[in-house]
Amino acid sequence: MTQIKIRKGHSLKIAGVPDNNIQDKLNIPQVSMRPVEFLYAKPKLTVQEGDNVKIGDAICFNKKNPDQVWAAPGSGKISKIKYGARRVIEKVIIDLDKDSDTSDSKNNVDDYSADKIKEIITNSNLWPLLRQRPFNCVVDPKVTPRDIFISAYLTAPLSPDLGLILKGKQDYLQAGVTALSKLTEGKVNVSLPAKEQIAELKDLKNCELHEVSGPHPAGNVGIQIHHIAPLKPGDVIWTITIQHLIILGKLMLSGTYDPTIVVSIGGPGAKTPNHIRTRIGAKIGKLVEDQIGADDVRIISGDVLTGRTVEQDDFLGFYDTIISIIPVDKSRPFLGWFHPGTSKRSYSLTKSFLGFAKPLFNFSTKQNGSHRAMVPIEAWERVLPMDIMPNPLYRSILAADIEEMEKLGIWECDDEDFALCSFACPSKIDVGAAIRDGLDLMWMEG
Repeated sequence: MTQIKIRKGHSLKIAGVPDNNIQDKLNIPQVSMRPVEFLYAKPKLTVQEGDNVKIGDAICFNKKNPDQVWAAPGSGKISKIKYGARRVIEKVIIDLDKDSDTSDSKNNVDDYSADKIKEIITNSNLWPLLRQRPFNCVVDPKVTPRDIFISAYLTAPLSPDLGLILKGKQDYLQAGVTALSKLTEGKVNVSLPAKEQIAELKDLKNCELHEVSGPHPAGNVGIQIHHIAPLKPGDVIWTITIQHLIILGKLMLSGTYDPTIVVSIGGPGAKTPNHIRTRIGAKIGKLVEDQIGADDVRIISGDVLTGRTVEQDDFLGFYDTIISIIPVDKSRPFLGWFHPGTSKRSYSLTKSFLGFAKPLFNFSTKQNGSHRAMVPIEAWERVLPMDIMPNPLYRSILAADIEEMEKLGIWECDDEDFALCSFACPSKIDVGAAIRDGLDLMWMEG
């Protein structure tokens, strides 16, 4: 087992950490599939409003790659299909019935061939569980990945507790890893937290284990790929989240799709931060109904660095396992820019690095400044644990210089790995969005 120590980065000390209780919220009225969140796909619907679907039935497929099909996360009636600008499919909403698709069978994954595993995933419409690097889009099942990476080290703010997620799931984890090991000629790499011994992970077979320590974004799979087996031009690597690995493992053992996940709800705006057991695509309002008080808050599907703002009538993202709730702050201090000294409410990265910051901070939506000219004082470099020069890379993206972007390592990058750079930036530049713009340009040129 290799040891990987990440020194650069920063773990946000945000208040509202979820406790260790899990509340069941599986009995929800609606779920949704959001085709717009799957990068570079051109979805075409296979259902219409009023149709009845079973869990796992095809909702839509990618016109560019028909092998990529999206499954219904529940059984029921298609109540609404919402379109956006230029008839882009934003969401497909399902009014749920009781799911009866369960199975107690135990298949032997060791006996499966790679073709058999691909057939099971294809028939279940679950290729979207797997994403590829570069680009972080849904995998092409016709491509054999160089390696497969799984991060079981969660460092994003307010992440769910791994011990709660994985308790009693060892069989599913092993089945998922064994299945994935037959889909690559390389290795299945699983990253574990170095400071937390989790019994369900330490004895996994058919994979290579790595103990990772360090601040966020050390838990990001892109950072782990960079430090274990860097991505080179022409390489394709597959990734899967730890909770989707459980879903894949259960599919291999029982032959059924179980979209159950554990979601953490936290942040300074949450009344009782905790964990909930629900399903992929659950309605946000049902999940946070006991968390929202009278104060004005912003609800985020995902963590505060990379998530998207949602309303209570919206739905949980396919890859999201965090709901962050933070207070809305619209106040503007008089002559704030001229105020002598330092505000007691400001969050200082410098103080945090030196160990002087308060243990937890009540983050709000306040940006504390506006977009301004770029200040090259190595703020990005201090929190990016990659051998990449973010400042020149950002400039090459602005110039649309593809050759320079390649030289500076754009193939290894993903916007989530640069989200902390955006947070630390004194010029309020959204570095992660710029990285995605660069990847979009590379995709179009490819």
